[in-house]
Amino acid sequence: MTKEQVKVILDRVLSWPPERQADIAHMVEIIEQQDRSELRLTEEQAAEVRRRLANPSPDRIPADDVFKRYRTSGE
Repeated sequence: MTKEQVKVILDRVLSWPPERQADIAHMVEIIEQQDRSELRLTEEQAAEVRRRLANPSPDRIPADDVFKRYRTSGE
């Protein structure tokens, strides 16, 4: 992506409601935190993640099902 393409996107973001702009700012902060982190997957670990994403286990429980199970009635 070129700098000009990024500028076009950022110009669009500036036309969004303030809450959505705050969401984008938060996402950028998270990316920056990740970039500063010393935690890194080895190439072998990254390959395993890619393999599991490409071929999920049939025994895998979808995240939505897990979250539903642990939600309280007050939420």
